[in-house]
Amino acid sequence: MESTWTNLKAPAFDELLGLCLRGERWSGELLASALDLDEGRTFLSRVIERLGDLFEPRLCETYRALFSDAIARACPELLSRLRPRRAWNRAPGAAERVYVLSRITLGADVAVTSVLLDAAKRRYPDAEILFVGPQKNYELFQADPRLRHLPAPYPRGGALRDRLRASASLWFEDGLVIDPDSRLTQLGLIAVCPESNYLFFESRSYGGGAQDELRDARLPDLAARWASETIGVDQAHPYIAPLPSRDAPADITVSLGVGENPAKRLGDDFERELLRELSETGASILVDKGGTEEERRRVESALPRGMRTHDGSFAPFAAQIARSRLFIGYDSAAGHVASACGVPQIAIMNGFASERTLARWRPNGAILRGDEGNVLEKAKRAISAAIPCGPAANKRIPPCHR
Repeated sequence: MESTWTNLKAPAFDELLGLCLRGERWSGELLASALDLDEGRTFLSRVIERLGDLFEPRLCETYRALFSDAIARACPELLSRLRPRRAWNRAPGAAERVYVLSRITLGADVAVTSVLLDAAKRRYPDAEILFVGPQKNYELFQADPRLRHLPAPYPRGGALRDRLRASASLWFEDGLVIDPDSRLTQLGLIAVCPESNYLFFESRSYGGGAQDELRDARLPDLAARWASETIGVDQAHPYIAPLPSRDAPADITVSLGVGENPAKRLGDDFERELLRELSETGASILVDKGGTEEERRRVESALPRGMRTHDGSFAPFAAQIARSRLFIGYDSAAGHVASACGVPQIAIMNGFASERTLARWRPNGAILRGDEGNVLEKAKRAISAAIPCGPAANKRIPPCHR
């Protein structure tokens, strides 16, 4: 007998995604087949994530309908936890406790969640502010005295049922919940508190109207605008607050990490030549080896002899980015850290789902598009123009915002 994988070729996922993008109804049989394959992992990565990555407001209702159907099949006991579709709440005048949910990915927690943390701290100066999410994400804010950590492990690569169970394990009765479009709630679909206590920043639709002045805005700017309208705090900013690094600083920090999205890469030859070019500048350089064995192996294969590396958790490298004078890398968490810290950067963006995806996720700094060609030559020119002069030793990590 043929396996499920053999029966369900990649075009079947393309068919399901195509129906969603065209606003057409999918069959129960097609959805069931997609959910049966590898316990829903490919369904999540190939269909669900694509619907979110496009940042099209019209797809939010499609996502809601599709994921509700998926829950009915995979975890019907959670149907009672589906949130009703309601108008925005506005922040109450007072709150003793505020839960801010992690978006799970490190870059999104810097670009989006930290903006809402900043707003919550300023709006409620006497409240207990809890960051709800994984330990590695909390470490980006560990030195912020206003924050406490409420661990919420999330199986990012897990089966659909495992991810849904992680959502179902959360319930907050005693405080305000701020949701930045978190995977912990499956992008606002699963209730984790009474509806009256819930503030939801639907980042996929906010500012996306055809005539909206924010339709091409960056996510940190959208989050700040939403915080002004909903929480009543103007000019909220992204920030990080990791524990200080005790290692020597570097003039230039480099990350070739792609957040488990190989489409962002430009290949081995590009990475090898980029690091070779940097090695010839005379600047001190620190290269992150990444968060997976695959990233570690390809960074090691591209490194010039003697180039200094960081090998370990992300937060200490983020602290080093904040002390550097230039960051270079693919569109990733490290680039969002550089933006939040005001560090000049050369960002290489490739494999984005749409022009709006690029607009939403682009960091501050020079942007080199992978789809426009001659990226290595452009990178060499950008490096020549941006190389800092003198040591970076006197530049310290910026303090926490407010």
